[in-house]
Amino acid sequence: MKTIIQKDFYRQFGYWTNYPLIKGFFSPGFRFIYCLRKSQQYSVKHPLGVFFRLLLRRYSIKYGYQISAKTKIDAGFYLGHWGTVVVNPEVIIGKNCNLAHGVTLGQTNRGKTKGVPVIKDNVWIGTNAVIVGGITIGNNVLIAPNSYVTQDIPDDSVVMGNPIQIIPNKEAVEGYINNRIT
Repeated sequence: MKTIIQKDFYRQFGYWTNYPLIKGFFSPGFRFIYCLRKSQQYSVKHPLGVFFRLLLRRYSIKYGYQISAKTKIDAGFYLGHWGTVVVNPEVIIGKNCNLAHGVTLGQTNRGKTKGVPVIKDNVWIGTNAVIVGGITIGNNVLIAPNSYVTQDIPDDSVVMGNPIQIIPNKEAVEGYINNRIT
């Protein structure tokens, strides 16, 4: 494992390569992640930084991903399907995170959970899930589709519904997160 882009490629396809663009070019999710990582690699003033930010903007419009280059995302990020994924630039995402389409990771501007979420390692977030506020999602958490999460979630849990139900489960993401990065 050399680069963060190779780790993201491994999460998507299950093997390593020194030339991720050859196969990755055909996957919209990986194509977006590649431009995101390159935008994070170069400063805003560097010519390649400008180029990759423009390309990232193009792919944001084309595929529906609204993920800023300012967002802190660890290795093994996986976008399963393209279409309307909204992530606040202040959100922190850990290793091996899967986001399905329709996911929103947003900010709350008032109340006791004012702020943005922190997503830890090995988290699977299902279709149309909404996670808002200054909360922490623990390690090894599965957030079921159409869940609305506004409170901290402990490690090793399955979360579902609105209002949410938290079910402790040591194998919450078993079989959901493939090709994990260690």
